[in-house]
Amino acid sequence: MLWSLIGLLIIIVLAGGVGYGGFFFYRIAIKRAPKVFLSNNRDLKANPPVAGASWGEGQNWISSQTFQNVEIVSEDGLKLRAYMLPSSRAEGRTAIIAHGYSGKGKDMGAYAKIYAELLGYNVLIPDARGHGESGGDYIGFGWHERRDYLQWIQYVVEKTGPEAKIILHGVSMGGATVLMTSGEDLPSQVKAIVSDCAYTSVKAQLAYQLRRMYRLPSFPFVNSASLVTRLKSGYSFGEASALNQVRKARVPILFIHGDADTFVPFSMMNELYEACQSPKEQFIVHDAGHGTSYDKDKPGYVDRVVSFVTRYV
Repeated sequence: MLWSLIGLLIIIVLAGGVGYGGFFFYRIAIKRAPKVFLSNNRDLKANPPVAGASWGEGQNWISSQTFQNVEIVSEDGLKLRAYMLPSSRAEGRTAIIAHGYSGKGKDMGAYAKIYAELLGYNVLIPDARGHGESGGDYIGFGWHERRDYLQWIQYVVEKTGPEAKIILHGVSMGGATVLMTSGEDLPSQVKAIVSDCAYTSVKAQLAYQLRRMYRLPSFPFVNSASLVTRLKSGYSFGEASALNQVRKARVPILFIHGDADTFVPFSMMNELYEACQSPKEQFIVHDAGHGTSYDKDKPGYVDRVVSFVTRYV
């Protein structure tokens, strides 16, 4: 009897610890809040972390433009904000650009500049749910955002007309967002996707970071945090898979990744690229870390994006 009680007590303590761990990692990774832990992460070199490359260049360019504030309401009732920069040269061509984890739309100036200045596109840069001026108290890691992006695509079609030609371009979480969007039933106006340093799935990325940052195994902590996320935010880590979505993609995709990326490991790009059955290309930037491919090889990055996009638009 004594050993049975001791065994039961151990189980209760372990279950409580795992449950606490699930809520702890939910608060750290999913709940809307400043992500202070990223500032000391040895795998990130961008400043602020995972906000996008050429921070100063992008911010200077953004501040020199006059954006239109745009709002839509998501399927689950959140007010979502984006910033629209029209171009007199666009002829219906628009780039929708997705920012990274803990960032905001206007972090993406260096990328928006490519489309606005070199290609003459309209540019739409949304704040993802749980970021910037958009509503939401949690981060969807691209999974719920993929449905939001379908609405942004529809907004662009309504704004520019049925002859619209749309490119999706995302970096880090934004790269995963556009890949998760790729597996949806996209309208014909979406012509191509550019995904920079995306992860394969939320589960794989969080398991990798749990091992790297906390020296903890995936099980049971990722599973526990996934359950908490299901209860609080309506999705689980297992279903939030760019890998599964890209297998269903029909639009051309350019995969970009730095081969020195240790935050979202370079090997994830190979998995995504191999899974993709639509027309595809890859651009590997030697010695680039996470979100720094543009900084590491700006001429190569710009040339590859421009050539890829003009091939399909």
